[in-house]
Amino acid sequence: MTGAKRKKKSMLWSKMHTPQCEDIIQWCRRRLPILDWAPHYNLKENLLPDTVSGIMLAVQQVTQGLAFAVLSSVHPVFGLYGSLFPAIIYAIFGMGHHVATGTFALTSLISANAVERIVPQNMQNLTTQSNTSVLGLSDFEMQRIHVAAAVSFLGGVIQVAMFVLQLGSATFVVTEPVISAMTTGAATHVVTSQVKYLLGMKMPYISGPLGFFYIYAYVFENIKSVRLEALLLSLLSIVVLVLVKELNEQFKRKIKVVLPVDLVLIIAASFACYCTNMENTYGLEVVGHIPQGIPSPRAPPMNILSAVITEAFGVALVGYVASLALAQGSAKKFKYSIDDNQEFLAHGLSNIVSSFFFCIPSAAAMGRTAGLYSTGAKTQVACLISCIFVLIVIYAIGPLLYWLPMCVLASIIVVGLKGMLIQFRDLKKYWNVDKIDWGIWVSTYVFTICFAANVGLLFGVVCTIAIVIGRFPRAMTVSIKNMKEMEFKAKTEMDSETLQQVKIISINNPLVFLNAKKFYTDLMNIIQKENACNQPLDDISKCEQNTLLNSLSNGNCNEEASQSCPNEKCSLILDCSGFTFFDSSGVSMLVEVYMDCKGRSVDVLLAHCTASLIKAMTYYGNLDSEKPIFFESVSAAISHIHSNKNLSKLSDHSEV
Repeated sequence: MTGAKRKKKSMLWSKMHTPQCEDIIQWCRRRLPILDWAPHYNLKENLLPDTVSGIMLAVQQVTQGLAFAVLSSVHPVFGLYGSLFPAIIYAIFGMGHHVATGTFALTSLISANAVERIVPQNMQNLTTQSNTSVLGLSDFEMQRIHVAAAVSFLGGVIQVAMFVLQLGSATFVVTEPVISAMTTGAATHVVTSQVKYLLGMKMPYISGPLGFFYIYAYVFENIKSVRLEALLLSLLSIVVLVLVKELNEQFKRKIKVVLPVDLVLIIAASFACYCTNMENTYGLEVVGHIPQGIPSPRAPPMNILSAVITEAFGVALVGYVASLALAQGSAKKFKYSIDDNQEFLAHGLSNIVSSFFFCIPSAAAMGRTAGLYSTGAKTQVACLISCIFVLIVIYAIGPLLYWLPMCVLASIIVVGLKGMLIQFRDLKKYWNVDKIDWGIWVSTYVFTICFAANVGLLFGVVCTIAIVIGRFPRAMTVSIKNMKEMEFKAKTEMDSETLQQVKIISINNPLVFLNAKKFYTDLMNIIQKENACNQPLDDISKCEQNTLLNSLSNGNCNEEASQSCPNEKCSLILDCSGFTFFDSSGVSMLVEVYMDCKGRSVDVLLAHCTASLIKAMTYYGNLDSEKPIFFESVSAAISHIHSNKNLSKLSDHSEV
């Protein structure tokens, strides 16, 4: 009898845990997003813009690959590999349709610390000068790329481990000011690292705390060693790049294809350097020999993983945070969704697989992603097409880049960081929206400059959490008495026809980065709920949204809320009387709610707003200046809706 029960139990257990075919298909579609979008790819509409964008992206991938490889203290050819394999892996596993993964300045800068520490420059004379069987490069160059590949491998393993632990949901603690300050500080570091090429100086590798200041101290101490030819060529290149890119941006609607000024500059500078023999005549440093082809894959050295664990964590966190911000911006701009955990998997696999092909750490770059926007890319096919052209460079065109001056390459990198550097303008925004966020931005930037990007990121997150924990105990809840008085006044003054179109929602907690996303989700669920539009007067929804650090949704609120009526333009009143404080993330989410509701033909009115909230929202978003949005009370907002309805009726009668 016991055996029969055990057999029956095991059968039930196996039946419960046997994966069904549909479950496997759903899992594959969830973990391999390419299976979701590739079958529905529209060749007629998307192939041409994706091809144009792919060609333009390939130019950026090649130039940035060469430069970021040098920034990572490895041979330039490895940057070409880093522009190829990560882009392919991300196109398969990533969810950002306009995210250009490849070599990245911040991760290159971090991995350079490990390379210079484990294989310093003075070891070049100690190692054998004989060429290895891999691409004909020296043992010194191969030792360096092995260290960079080890950083990439371990960083990818950390990202995959974070995916397994589902830590993508914890990324909300990395707020917009922290990301902006960290990336701006890191971009400043990258510009500083290119100073020696811009000036044509020979400079030892300087890193560590306050290394930023030591570099400029060294430059001023050795100012007489600046090569005037390199300086003039750098200035000319920067002026040409900035001028042409600004013209491309200004006239992009009038011209079908923008001028690939990076490519033109590379060809012109290489040709001029070859004809005038600038390398020998003026002593200009050039890129040098670029080997052809791709070597056979080889596993990174596992014996040095413990020595690069600090840099691996920096690559994993900084690369993911910067890439996720770009993916979220892309999803917001083009109205689709991404999974934060899936992005951990995509970038982790990009780093792991690429490390077997001698690649430096990878991530998404702001300049390349902005390039996809401006050239009209539709899908990730643009990135795959760019990989084809990168392959052509690796197998055919690479050796022709021998004569490319390093000062020109550095100029391309500096101008390419413009998108990050102009984030200094965010300071004015944060000062007007929330001065605490302004303080977090400045302090995070200072820590990034003085130490490193990963240290600045950690400081910004800790500082943000500490400030929010200190502010939440002072939060107050909304008065129930005021709600009842408002509802009674609304019922006595307004007719039922008007109130049928009004939804009143109360915000009863501070709106900050911790609960901004859930607030948006709950509010959109209320608006999209499909209930009957002709509710009686007593069924007006007065929902209290409690979104403070909990995952429980208010079921009663969602059930009572109704969707906007198909024939009448509905109105949504947000009661902000319990809205005690906010940060820039909360204001950004409120503006996003307003814009989304406007697109759904739902008027949004805000009641009981403080002067600071009105100022922040007015400054942060392009609100409708013709219609009043802010009101002293909910009853005043309802009166405004009623008067507008009467005016529309009068206008209809006058037309008749």
